Amino acid sequence: MITGRFGGRVAVVTGAGSGLGRAAARRLADEGAEVLLLDRDAVAAHDAAAELPGATAYELDVTDARAVSTTFDHLAARHGTLDALVNNAGVVGEQLPIHLTPDATWTAVMRVNADGAFFVLRAALGVMVAAGRGAVVNMSSSSGLSGKPNLAPYGFSKAGIVGLTRTAAVEYAAHGIRVNAVAPSAVRTPLVEAHIRAAPDPAAMEQRMESQSPLPGMGTPEDVAAVIAFLLSDDAARITGLTVPVDGGYHAT
Repeated sequence: MITGRFGGRVAVVTGAGSGLGRAAARRLADEGAEVLLLDRDAVAAHDAAAELPGATAYELDVTDARAVSTTFDHLAARHGTLDALVNNAGVVGEQLPIHLTPDATWTAVMRVNADGAFFVLRAALGVMVAAGRGAVVNMSSSSGLSGKPNLAPYGFSKAGIVGLTRTAAVEYAAHGIRVNAVAPSAVRTPLVEAHIRAAPDPAAMEQRMESQSPLPGMGTPEDVAAVIAFLLSDDAARITGLTVPVDGGYHAT
C-alpha cells in the first residue's frame, strides 16, 4: 500500500550522493516517492540509492548540457513522468577576497551553481510541461540573500537562483508547475565539516558557525529536507516563487 504525501510520484534529486541532496532523497522516499538520485559521483549515488526502497541512481554531470537533456529524456521515458525536482547540485569553490579571486574559481562555481542549475531546471520543466503538472525546489543559500566575505562567486550564483526561481514560477504557473527555493545557512554536512577541519582554528570556526543564528547550533540536512518536502507537496499548493530561509533566524537579525 502506497502511503505518504508522495505516493505514486516520481522525484528527481541532483547532487543526491551526499549532504542535503541525500537527505532530501531519503525524506521523499520515506514519504512514498520513487526517487531518482543523480550525482556526478556514481558510486555515491548508488550507495545512497541502495538505502532507499525503489530508488534508482544515475551518473550525471550537471555542467554538461547535452548530458542533462539526454538524461531527463531517458528518465521521463523510463519512469513515465517527473513529478518533483530537487535542483540541488552545487559547489562552494575557493574562498578569497574579490580582488584575489582568479578567473578559474569564478568559472568553476558558475558552471555548476548557475549553468548546471539552469540546465537541470530547463530539462525538468520540459518534461513537466508535457505532463501539465510538477513542483520544483531549487537550492539557494543564505549567502544568496546576504553578503558574506570571501564568497563572491558562490553568493552571486546563489542570488541568481533566487531570481531564476521567481522567473520560472511566473512563467510556468499556468502549466500547473510550482517553483520555489530554499536558502539554508550553515548546515552540518560533510562539506561544512571539512570546511571546519580546514580552518586555522577549527574549534573557533565551529563555535562561530554554531552561534551565528538566534537558534543555537547548526541545522541538519534533515531540517532542510523537511522544508523541501513541504514545498514539493500538495500542502504547499498555493506557494510558488518563494525562497524560504532555513537559517535558524539568521536573517531576522
